[in-house]
Amino acid sequence: MCGRFSQFHSWEEVHAFLNIFGAPRNLPMRYNIAPTQDAAIVRHGRPGSSAGRSLDFLRWGLIPSWAKDNSMAARMINARAETVAQKPSFRDAFKKRRCLVPTDGFYEWRGEKGAKQPYRILNPDRGLFAFAGLWERWEKGGESIESFTIITTEANNKLAAVHARMPVILDPADFESWLSPDLAANEALALLRPAPDEAVEFHAVSKHVNNARNDDPECITP
Repeated sequence: MCGRFSQFHSWEEVHAFLNIFGAPRNLPMRYNIAPTQDAAIVRHGRPGSSAGRSLDFLRWGLIPSWAKDNSMAARMINARAETVAQKPSFRDAFKKRRCLVPTDGFYEWRGEKGAKQPYRILNPDRGLFAFAGLWERWEKGGESIESFTIITTEANNKLAAVHARMPVILDPADFESWLSPDLAANEALALLRPAPDEAVEFHAVSKHVNNARNDDPECITP
């Protein structure tokens, strides 16, 4: 699974990496994003627009459009690649509302309950990568919430030492295909594979990251 991640690169870096449009923005420095908090995602055009890629802030934890209330969000932070095309909570978004989730890295925990060691997983060159995600809009009683989920798959050989699963890290060459609403379901599923071992590395970090209220550079310090 993926239960925490970070987003602290500048607008210029995110803009260049993901080819997004719009005026420069001051992006928040987030070192410890937790479920139900807002985070940046990139999608193909703003709702109702045919423009290029846009960066928007959505709530982490997908709320299906048919949900009676928004209480499902905390349980919908991840979607399994193996079932994402069939599960009622995700299948419509998988067909029509795919997105990229830019990140500087994410966290996993290993060990016995009560004594788990947190690890930070990141790009070996310390650059950005992007998770495969889905987004949805929920409306009820005048309230409207846009939310997203991160798709996970089996861990590659390197990360299997830390956790059995990992987020789908898309190859930049596949960004446009993933975002396209014209991509066939079987072609989209083919992109949901573990990243190569050489695409990631990890190191232990302080248990400071365990507390979601801690959102500072100490979270990422080896």
